[in-house]
Amino acid sequence: MSVDVMIEDSRWTATGLTTLAARAGDAALVHLGLDPARFGIALLGCDDARIAALNAAFRGQEQATNVLSWPLRDRAPEREGARPALPGAEECELGDIALAFDTCTAEARAAGRALSDHVTHLVVHGVLHLLGYDHLRDGDAELMERLEREILGTLGIDDPYE
Repeated sequence: MSVDVMIEDSRWTATGLTTLAARAGDAALVHLGLDPARFGIALLGCDDARIAALNAAFRGQEQATNVLSWPLRDRAPEREGARPALPGAEECELGDIALAFDTCTAEARAAGRALSDHVTHLVVHGVLHLLGYDHLRDGDAELMERLEREILGTLGIDDPYE
């Protein structure tokens, strides 16, 4: 997967964000039967202030969050718990993801997890959002979380929901 990483907050540099994002994105796509070489995403490594502004502008929620995503195409299925349609042969860009350093670091610390594992989980989560998966409805959340567990398992990362 081609990941165009833009680091706005220099604290992301030490995390190896570019490598983590490529590894997580590749794992998610391969797990879904997609060729990672076909697809690209843009990823922003920012701080809480920036992600709070993005969250307010795009979701009407004036607070920081860990990850935001903007798919280029709405793939959400109508039926709860159904899998979204996979990208067609003509599609190459999936969309954009933003991660907030402060929130990600605090969450990893609170959960007793390595920051690299938590960031990998959030990138997988973001990529699944770009592919039309969501967690607003119970059936959709069950499917998305199961896929996250499976994908992270292929990377040797423990279940983030335990």
